[in-house]
Amino acid sequence: MRAILLVTAIAFLGCNGFGKIIAPSNVRNWSADQAVLPYAEFHGNEVTIHNVRQCRYFTSDVYVVAHDDRTYNLANLQAVDFFVVPFANMPAIAHTMLSFEFATADGPPTHLVASVEIRKEEGEEYATWKGSARQYELMYVLADERDVVQVRANHRDEDVYLYRTTATPEQSRQLFVDVVSRANELASRPEFYDTVTNNCTTNIARHINRITPNRIRYDYHILLPGYSDKLAYEEGLIERHGTFEETKARAYISPLAIMHANRDDFSQLIRR
Repeated sequence: MRAILLVTAIAFLGCNGFGKIIAPSNVRNWSADQAVLPYAEFHGNEVTIHNVRQCRYFTSDVYVVAHDDRTYNLANLQAVDFFVVPFANMPAIAHTMLSFEFATADGPPTHLVASVEIRKEEGEEYATWKGSARQYELMYVLADERDVVQVRANHRDEDVYLYRTTATPEQSRQLFVDVVSRANELASRPEFYDTVTNNCTTNIARHINRITPNRIRYDYHILLPGYSDKLAYEEGLIERHGTFEETKARAYISPLAIMHANRDDFSQLIRR
C-alpha cells in the first residue's frame, strides 16, 4: 500500500515531488504560521520554551503571527488536558492535542498546548493521500490555547472537546519533558508526517507509552483518532463524568471558545 502511494505521488507531482519524497527538510517556503520551529532549553527544574506561538486570527486564513519565549518550572506542572477535534465531514478522523497546566504564584494557572501537525508550505493544503506519500514534514506546534483552540472553534467552525486527564503531576511532568524533547529532535532532524504511523495521535500514544510502557494499545482508536477519546475513557486516562456519552457532552467547549474569544482568562472560561 505504501509503495502504491509513493508511485501515485511521483506520478502526480513529477520530478519536484519526487525530490521532496527523498528526504525531509526544515528549509522550505513555509506557511507563515508554521515558519518558526519551537525548541526548549533545560536548566535544572526550569524549562525555557522558545517560539511559543500566539497567532491572532481574524479569519482562518487571515492572521497576525507572534511568538514569544516562556520559562516554566517543572515543579509547577500540575495537570495535562486532552483536546479532540473531529473532522466535520469525517468524524472518525480527528486532530488531537495536549495542554499542560502550570500553577502560578499569584493567579490562575497557565496552559501550553502541544499540537502535532503537518508543516505546510506556502499555499499548501492537507490531502490524506499526500499524508502517506512523504509530502509533508512533521512539526510540533507549542502554542497558547487562544491560538490553537480559537482558530478551530471560532474560525473553522469545528467541534472542540476538552478532557481532563487522570495523569498525576509527576506523570504530567514526565510527559511534558518527553514532548518538548521531541520538539527539539524535530528542530534538528526533520521527519516526514505519515497519516497512519506518524501523526498527532500516534505521537501522543508513543509519549504515553514511553512513560508507562504498553499503557496505550494500538488499535482502530489510534488509527481513527476520532475514537481516541473513547479509548481514553475506557482505559481510565481521562476523568469520567457518567457514561462516555455524558463525559463527551460535558467536554464540548466550542460555544465557550466562541463566547470568550481573546479574553485574557480564556483558558479558565472554557473550562467552566
